[in-house]
Amino acid sequence: MPVDFLTDVESADWLPRLHGIDAVVNTVGILRERGRATFARLHVEAPVALFTACAQAGIARVLQLSALGADAHAASDYHRSKRAADDALLARIPGAVCAQPSLVYGEGGASARLFTRLASLPLVPLPGAGTQQVQPIHLDDLVAVLCALVERPLGPGGKIALVGPTPLTLRELLAELRGGLALPPARFVPIPRPLIALAARAGDVMPGLLLDRATLGMLERGNTADPGDTRRLLGHPPRPVFEFIAPDDAAQVRLRARLGWLLPLLRASVALVWIVTGIVSLGLYPVEQSYALLARTGATGVIATVLLYAAGVLDLLLGVLVFMLHGAARRWLWRAQALLIIGYSVIIALRLPEFWLHPYGPMLKNVPLVAVLVALDILEDEA
Repeated sequence: MPVDFLTDVESADWLPRLHGIDAVVNTVGILRERGRATFARLHVEAPVALFTACAQAGIARVLQLSALGADAHAASDYHRSKRAADDALLARIPGAVCAQPSLVYGEGGASARLFTRLASLPLVPLPGAGTQQVQPIHLDDLVAVLCALVERPLGPGGKIALVGPTPLTLRELLAELRGGLALPPARFVPIPRPLIALAARAGDVMPGLLLDRATLGMLERGNTADPGDTRRLLGHPPRPVFEFIAPDDAAQVRLRARLGWLLPLLRASVALVWIVTGIVSLGLYPVEQSYALLARTGATGVIATVLLYAAGVLDLLLGVLVFMLHGAARRWLWRAQALLIIGYSVIIALRLPEFWLHPYGPMLKNVPLVAVLVALDILEDEA
């Protein structure tokens, strides 16, 4: 059935949907606010309307997927909003359950992508000494526990922490994931806390970054609990981190992890080439020499001036668009850049052939650059 947590904020919105329903599980959540998708709306107003409707409909089997840290010491808006919904649910339906997992590792999930990418780096950065405490749970274990909670006999409810078998430092977590990726032991690089704080401030204004001041605060606070309830509900100990990545999957996960940082590195490198070329063309390189080169291609006078500055602006634009476009639009950008490089190369081959034999190889460098653009076009959706 269609639902919309952005608009369904009254119990009357939910009551018609609850006919014949035995159990309700709410797993809706966001880590960052964006536009109308706020913590208040998605974590509190819509869920509380749903919980109120469940109470009115007499549905006692309600499960809320919350987060470890949504307690009296919650400092982030994320945790405070989760706690508000948890408390509202238990006030309306005392037998309901608020499942509070630590970090969840699941292939394709945001946390898994972030930590496997970090673990796969040649030099693994750590905030400070990497002593922050985490206790991640594997997605399969979390799902098994949620199923057990939904199917359990009705009884007293409450908040239940769902965690892995033992607390780990961030350094230990990345080391164990690196082992699961079948990579050599990590070489860690501690990043001074002031630099981490600066990066977190940048994350506040750049939505594409996972790290912001709120997530950094949650990491610094720690994310651990007694694994007893998790073990009891599973019927066996939860999976340790070194078993998160199956040996048969290690090569594929390792490839995706590496692409996760290699592709941004290639994109930034290509953008840098265009941006610097544009800046150099617009005045850093002697204009008279630029005009002399254009004259040899047949462009003089006003036409040469227009071509010089138009090309410089176009180069700058092509570099900036690398950071602005995504998906199919950026794929067309790679193709346009490759065609432009090929076009420049053809003109130079015909009019300035000596550049092909230059000892610094300025034209031969276009060959690997076009190859990089072809690779980016093909791999655009891979990471």
